[in-house]
Amino acid sequence: MYRSMLREGDNTPSLSVNDELGVWYDHGTGKGGNIIDFGLAYWKNLNFQEVVQKINEVYHQAIIFQKEEKRPRSSVKMPYYKVDEIKPIGTHAAITAYLKSRGVFEQAKDCLKEVYYFIQDDYGGGKHYFAAGWQNEQSGWEVRNRYFKGCIGRKAITAIEGHPKNVAVFEGYLDYLSWKSENHSADHSIIVLNSLTMLQQAIGKAKAFSSIEIYFDRDKQGAQYTRELIKCLPYAIDRSKAYDGFNDYNDKLKAALKTVVSDDCRPVIFPTAKSSISR
Repeated sequence: MYRSMLREGDNTPSLSVNDELGVWYDHGTGKGGNIIDFGLAYWKNLNFQEVVQKINEVYHQAIIFQKEEKRPRSSVKMPYYKVDEIKPIGTHAAITAYLKSRGVFEQAKDCLKEVYYFIQDDYGGGKHYFAAGWQNEQSGWEVRNRYFKGCIGRKAITAIEGHPKNVAVFEGYLDYLSWKSENHSADHSIIVLNSLTMLQQAIGKAKAFSSIEIYFDRDKQGAQYTRELIKCLPYAIDRSKAYDGFNDYNDKLKAALKTVVSDDCRPVIFPTAKSSISR
């Protein structure tokens, strides 16, 4: 855990980095991903190509520094992981509670699985983990729980077959489930990026559709990638106004959930004995 350099005033460490998986997650913003995602979040004024160049510059500076210090470079060991078991949603109380807190438990029952997996460390030991998950096009498992966001296996988009001409494109799977909760009868095909770095892969898949709806985050990065998608496929339509006032579709759903809970928790005021008699 580190103090987040993505936000000001983070006095309590809230940025988690998983060296074994090569991913990070900022608990203050609910954002995470790989090194490219971090670069986009850290250098907000740079586009995708500039971020990649910047990471290369930092990497080569580090190599030069190592040579000057005459430090031997250690080989990079790929983490060993193993998916132990796949169960239906609703089996593990913690996973259920997490999905309910995001307002997508009912939609998740038919779309997600409970993934139980093991990751080995550099010393031959390791830990067992569990999370809600779904598979991407490379058979990797995208996993989420209250404390972690990452991918087990190769990173890729997730595509769900539906209408042959209409497709809806989302940054994250929980945003797709949030959209699904408000659009029960929609039969669109679905593309979930799982990471903004997968945009080109998503564009390649979206080319097969004549109607494209985009539901990216309403922040600087989301707007940038929406423009890039529309530049490649000019007939695509930005539908992010559906959650105007919120960063993404799930934020809108969570806000509505809090309102319902608040209304349910209002105290009931019973008439006093005096007022009952007067009636």
